[in-house]
Amino acid sequence: MAPESVNLALVAAAALSATAALLHVGCIVFGAPWYRVFGAGEHMATMAERGEWRPTLVTGVIVLVLSAWAAYALSGAGALPRFPLLRTALCLIAGVYTLRGVAGLVVAASGRMPNRRFWWWSSLVCLVFGLTHAVGLAQRWPQL
Repeated sequence: MAPESVNLALVAAAALSATAALLHVGCIVFGAPWYRVFGAGEHMATMAERGEWRPTLVTGVIVLVLSAWAAYALSGAGALPRFPLLRTALCLIAGVYTLRGVAGLVVAASGRMPNRRFWWWSSLVCLVFGLTHAVGLAQRWPQL
């Protein structure tokens, strides 16, 4: 594809999802300190310290999902071949990120969660991710 035919908003969305996937890989590689820094909770960090398999499995699944979302965004951008159910997948991805962002902000504002700072920043990040996907999706809608 010619560079001018590639949608930059969806390329940015792909980069955001890929970065999130790499940060999750960092949690697997570097263990408990990274789980703590990124707000996974003390329970996950403690399990990682004990060498349990569950944090790696859960985080590995998240890495796979985020990587697939990055690939779908690149497909929607026109940088990769067209993936199956592309329009539907991009709508769901934008929706999941946006819903997580909005719902998380409500949770953070309620004060019911012990780690409110995590909920504020992670929700804002998800909202930015979702809106970036939505902008690219809207721009590419006719081609999808």
